[in-house]
Amino acid sequence: MPQNSFWRDFLRFIIVSAIIIIPVRTWVAQPFLVRGASMEPTFQDGEYLIIDELTFHFRQPERGEVLVFRYPQDPSKFFIKRVIGLPGEKLEIKDNKIFLVNGTEKKQLEEPFLHEALTTPDGTVTLEEGEFYMMGDNRLFSSDSRKWGSLEEGLIVGRAFVRLWPINRADFLPGNFNYEN
Repeated sequence: MPQNSFWRDFLRFIIVSAIIIIPVRTWVAQPFLVRGASMEPTFQDGEYLIIDELTFHFRQPERGEVLVFRYPQDPSKFFIKRVIGLPGEKLEIKDNKIFLVNGTEKKQLEEPFLHEALTTPDGTVTLEEGEFYMMGDNRLFSSDSRKWGSLEEGLIVGRAFVRLWPINRADFLPGNFNYEN
């Protein structure tokens, strides 16, 4: 009988685990492996993250948050970038700086996390409702909104919530930056 009890307990453990893990993995959080150098120095190639998929059901992304989303030109691929522009905003890129434009008033976005200057042709972009302007922190090596345009809200998977690997860089809400302070 003890062997029967073992298998019954083991099966119960598997079922309870599945009941807990499957919904969490499907609707709350998912793993993400950083590929490439587009978010250096904030995220390195090969880092392992947990993505929070729940938060944006209750609020919109904020400027400075790091998001994982489906690549607009091939939704089977996932990208990780920083939110620079929000729905309804007008951005101006001039002399390698990014400005928020509100009427005739311009406010420069300070980005102390960047190692090199922005190297982008000057220009202006106006975001529609439900659109975000995304950029990688490694501006020289990032395919982002400068190349493929704005990101539609429906393509957002979630935000970088936990960096699990490498252990010496593990932290919560990695890479988020508050532009307002």
